Amino acid sequence: MSRLPAAERREQLLDRAAELFSDRGYARTTTAELAKAAGVTEPIIYRHFSSKRGLFIALIERTGKETLEQWEKDLSGASDAGERLRRVIGDNPMVSVRGQASYKVFLQAISEVDDPEIHKAIADHIALVHAFLANEIRLAQSQHKVTTRFSAEVVAWLLINIGMGYGVMTAMRIPGHGRDAAGGHVQNVLERILVGKDAGPKQA
Repeated sequence: MSRLPAAERREQLLDRAAELFSDRGYARTTTAELAKAAGVTEPIIYRHFSSKRGLFIALIERTGKETLEQWEKDLSGASDAGERLRRVIGDNPMVSVRGQASYKVFLQAISEVDDPEIHKAIADHIALVHAFLANEIRLAQSQHKVTTRFSAEVVAWLLINIGMGYGVMTAMRIPGHGRDAAGGHVQNVLERILVGKDAGPKQA
């Protein structure tokens, strides 16, 4: 068993947990399996997390942090608020290669785990994403890129609801979902409705 600095070990445990939870589900994955996958003993897990639930909550929190960090990178160099919004719409973390495993875990938790603390972590995650999107929409509204007929808050919920919808379809491996025969995708529709410019077909 290699010795890693505490911060690196914690991230490694979260990485292995995301893989196992994604494959087996939260309820069916044991800390013994997590330890084996990470190449450590179970006591090592409990040095970093109070329980399997604590580890899972930390994974949800990390997923939210990584999503916002990636969006901030996406927005670097954007010419205006409309372009910023197009970039965010085009990067749904639920269908990206880097985010699929973590968000698959997220979806499994919603459906299979009846735990108030985990539900709170999920609600906090959604609240962070919603706040980020609402701020971007307010900025676009202030620059007259997006209509002010609807509040930034409700438009942000629209993006989340639609984004989670095709995120779930991707997790379920539904072929061709959200796309027409010409290659247009629901992301294109959102861009056209909100920002008024069709950026062309997107990869979901």
